[in-house]
Amino acid sequence: MAQKTKTLFTCQQCGLQSPKWLGRCSDCGQWGTLVEETVAVGKQGRPLPNSGSLPQRLTEVAGGAEDRLRCGIEEFDRVLGGGVVPGSLILIGGDPGIGKSTLLLQAADCWAAEKKVLYVTAEESARQVKLRAERLGIAGPELYLLAETSLEAILERTRELLPAFLVVDSIQTVFTAALESAPGSVSQVRECAGRLMHLAKGEGVPTFLIGHVTKDGSIAGPRMLEHMVDTVLYFEGDAGHPFRILRAVKNRFGSTNEIGVFEMKDLGLAEVANPSELFLAERPEGAAGSVVVPAIEGTRPILVELQALVSGAAFGNPRRTAMGIDGNRVSLLVAVLEKKVGYALLAQDIFLNVAGGVRLNEPAVDLGVVAALASSHLNRPVAARTLLFGEVGLAGEVRAVSRPELRVMEAARLGFDRCFLPAGNLKNLKAPRGLKLVGVRTAAEALEGLFA
Repeated sequence: MAQKTKTLFTCQQCGLQSPKWLGRCSDCGQWGTLVEETVAVGKQGRPLPNSGSLPQRLTEVAGGAEDRLRCGIEEFDRVLGGGVVPGSLILIGGDPGIGKSTLLLQAADCWAAEKKVLYVTAEESARQVKLRAERLGIAGPELYLLAETSLEAILERTRELLPAFLVVDSIQTVFTAALESAPGSVSQVRECAGRLMHLAKGEGVPTFLIGHVTKDGSIAGPRMLEHMVDTVLYFEGDAGHPFRILRAVKNRFGSTNEIGVFEMKDLGLAEVANPSELFLAERPEGAAGSVVVPAIEGTRPILVELQALVSGAAFGNPRRTAMGIDGNRVSLLVAVLEKKVGYALLAQDIFLNVAGGVRLNEPAVDLGVVAALASSHLNRPVAARTLLFGEVGLAGEVRAVSRPELRVMEAARLGFDRCFLPAGNLKNLKAPRGLKLVGVRTAAEALEGLFA
């Protein structure tokens, strides 16, 4: 019996389906995201037979560590939690031209030295990928290219070749003939990702999906796509900087919020084994408004430079500009300096930048922001070998933060001799050789110690 079809309007952001067109999605609130799609409707099928699965105690379930497959790119393996788990489904997103295809092509070259790798290029021709591979010096003996957009053809060729790794570039351009909607629509992305997930789990083939991103930086397609996969990686970077950061926001087999740092060069992406030294390499000495803070990214401490510029406002409405850090947090700290420390900053133009294109999200850099603003306002530089960390509250107090031992060890390794930190973190914290730890309870106390 032939299936009937009907027309539905599907939101391309959240997947909401409506029988009529709506200008604004009633679920996610986005405008102009409902697209007309044709879906097949048939009679309800019979219940599936019992698969034979029975409840069992947690203690009776077979455990043990998963065997991970390393690719040799240490920063990539770090973000994945030590390597690729067989049968895992990994989604990588990022801005156009950021280096997603380059990274996976370099990783595929490492795997192809011993195992078969199938690289499905659904956006470019095989010749275009060949030209990029020649520029990067890639010539893996077991690296196979497949220029195909049909999901059925991809699954058939994968089962014929039986590769150890599968890369699909990109999931938004792959389509299945079972659906009449256009490639990249919510139903197509959901169906293609689901069938690729069954392939990865059933055959034990680690599968990498490259995903496009929307204007707000999230991966295009339904939010369900990020829930279906095992790992979600975001490739971040600024067009004006050669550094790229690979960040894990979801990982069922490792730590979340782990990062890997790369540098884009003529021959592809190069690993940055010591990002702290790289971010501080061009730091100006004796410049007012320059402060070093130790940030934690995943399990790795990274020293970065904060640069602040405080100047008189030319007009009645002062400007507040923050790059690489939350602007609302900066405005909050400016108010704390005005009210609790006595600095007249509310009528000043304030600019704050995180050097190197890094983005800082943790509150442990609050004390560094306060010191950078005060240094620029007073036109008095902070000592070159001094760094600060700690969370600053609205009462001007400095609160303890997590993992202080990693921060001070990284500072001592790079030759810093003085560190201002919360007094609450100073308890039971042993100072490394050559590094003096100064515990402070308020922001005013920290600034007095810096500029006394």
